[in-house]
Amino acid sequence: METKETDEVEKLKSKLMSAWHNVKYSWVLKSKTAFSRNSPVFLLGKCYHFTAVDDESPTESCTAEALDDDVVTGNADGFRKDFTSRVWLTYREEFPTLPGSTITSDCGWGCTLRAGQMILAQALLLHILGRDWTWSEAMTLEPLDTETWTSSAARRLVATLEASIQGERVQVTQQPLCAAQGGAKEADSYLQEAYHRTIVSWFGDGPSALLGIHRLVQLGMTSGKRAGDWYGPAVMAHILRKAVDEAVDAMLKGISVYVAQDCTVYSADVIDSHSGQTGTAPDSRAVIILIPVRLGGEKINPEYLSFVKSILSLEYCIGIIGGKPKQAYYFVGFQDDSLIYMDPHYCQSFVDVSTSDFPLQSFHCPSPKKMPFSKMDPSCTIGFYSKNVEHYERISTELSKILQPSSKEKYPAFTFMKGHGKDYELSTGIEKREWPFIRDTRKAGTTLGDFVLL
Repeated sequence: METKETDEVEKLKSKLMSAWHNVKYSWVLKSKTAFSRNSPVFLLGKCYHFTAVDDESPTESCTAEALDDDVVTGNADGFRKDFTSRVWLTYREEFPTLPGSTITSDCGWGCTLRAGQMILAQALLLHILGRDWTWSEAMTLEPLDTETWTSSAARRLVATLEASIQGERVQVTQQPLCAAQGGAKEADSYLQEAYHRTIVSWFGDGPSALLGIHRLVQLGMTSGKRAGDWYGPAVMAHILRKAVDEAVDAMLKGISVYVAQDCTVYSADVIDSHSGQTGTAPDSRAVIILIPVRLGGEKINPEYLSFVKSILSLEYCIGIIGGKPKQAYYFVGFQDDSLIYMDPHYCQSFVDVSTSDFPLQSFHCPSPKKMPFSKMDPSCTIGFYSKNVEHYERISTELSKILQPSSKEKYPAFTFMKGHGKDYELSTGIEKREWPFIRDTRKAGTTLGDFVLL
């Protein structure tokens, strides 16, 4: 009896915290992001230019919402469609209980998990649909509005509190998408949309989702993590590797994840990852290369700005799991000295992705956000997509040139080495060592340099 009462108290506490976080992370939403019309914008390897129609009196900047206005030309629509087509994964509430807990929301602690999911989703879009793919409905999404989000959050808070008292689950009505229209040209688009929907479903918030938060939390438990704990970008890389390696879907068997060791990519290990299991073809699998790095001490080293820009200018770059102290973001591009990112810190309602017509709107963000490079936390994980061995050889050659340190830097962000990691006595203890600056955040003396994220 006592145990049952304790469980009920924990469930009520979890719902109350979820409701509070729901309001908290809706209020911080900023809908206007300024973009200069005089500087190019880079988004995961693609370059866009915004220009003013009246060249005699150009406007210095425009907001993300103004990209649709007549005063902005060039690649403005292309940029917005490209950005909105990226898969956006955020805090969710009222999903099934996470493994080993009574928690039904990741608000306040799961942003690194969400950033990790987004970098993996981009890799899968690149792998299955290609970099030029865009969502057909991307331009129909309205820019996020602060008043709408906060008022909606307030309503959900009241509903959640009432449900907590009554012991009932809040039901959220979702509007299904219209079915794709038939036609000769639309046949390929319909197939692409089916793949798009499949990719999103892999990241659903339920126990059966292969790459969902339930699966990631379960894998984190093997490394001593629990639901509600904070995750660093390096730990996240290893969890993603395990999730992809153990996924049972046939479409995911053609891709694997390689995690660099101590800022070093061992080429023979990457090539082996391309080959898959013994006896398979040399290029039977693509490889997602994740490289945990530290770009400075307690604060970001400004000398790495050009390096980060160069990385995000490459089409095979799938972004960066990073952020600022105590907040994780998914960095996807830049303009001038500001990074463009997707923010997971919005609490949205649970969506059941097991239905064939589940709504996709909440998985795409029409409003890009920017942050000065100087505010970036030095700890991050950089991602690349390698299609085959030949592609990897090109990647390693190009990156080696970018990695040449400037006179003000002692070391490159990471390096490439020939051979296997085991040749350098790195074959044992990798999981336990993880990353030299990732420590147990529950111990005393932890600093901001550990990149503890909420």
